Amino acid sequence: MPLPFVKLVAAGNAYLAVDGRTRERDWSALARAMCRHRFGVGSDGLLVAVRSERAPLGLRIWNSDGSEAEMSGNGVRLFAKFALEGGLADADDGLVIETRAGLRTVWPERVDGRMVAGRVAMGVPEVEGPAWLALGDATLAVVCLSLGNPHAVHVTEQPVGDFPLAALGPRVEHHPRFPRRVNFEVVNVLARDRVRVRVFERGEGETLSSGTGSTAAVVAARLAGRVDASVTVELRGGELVVRFEGEGAPAFLEGPTAEAFRGVWRGVGP
Repeated sequence: MPLPFVKLVAAGNAYLAVDGRTRERDWSALARAMCRHRFGVGSDGLLVAVRSERAPLGLRIWNSDGSEAEMSGNGVRLFAKFALEGGLADADDGLVIETRAGLRTVWPERVDGRMVAGRVAMGVPEVEGPAWLALGDATLAVVCLSLGNPHAVHVTEQPVGDFPLAALGPRVEHHPRFPRRVNFEVVNVLARDRVRVRVFERGEGETLSSGTGSTAAVVAARLAGRVDASVTVELRGGELVVRFEGEGAPAFLEGPTAEAFRGVWRGVGP
């Protein structure tokens, strides 16, 4: 059956969004097919609207390798745009969305009826603390935490542009310490209100942007006393803003939302 979709972008993080409330499909296989560059549409992941008994809408997220993610900060903002502009839901005081990480609220910023940006409540980070990872000939200091999905954050003085992320990213992602694999962030603190981040996402590899990765980076830097409560995050795909008051407080993520194009999937896949 042909499947309408929307391709959406947030600071370089691209997702495909579909309405799965009345459809039964193998979403994992479909994500692998649709997200493939050159052979498919090309995307970092697939967002699927599902029914929810706890919120106006539910969201399930599949990475490009077909694995399911608990949460995506950019993805949930883009999903809110898809839902609000597509008539799947309405929200004057914020749209509540059920994810595998729990309920998340997105407050849209609209211009001429279009959602151009949004702020999302990311929940209270669960911080495990520092750890040392043995990576063969290298040992890496990280801060382990969860935003509904797992993160390992490495704050370093080495310029993130020079960090061997392609080599070390897969080794961190699949480290025995993380049986469910892990998202890996490398962070430079530039000022009390600005950091630069590169992200190696579980199930995707290096991405131009990550909402949960940006939030995790700021949380780690904030708990170390390196940054203030409101921080701009520089990523390869653009900028996001994270607000985190400190231990025990919820984190909030702000950033742009844009529609790239709409289409109908008729390609290879379930």
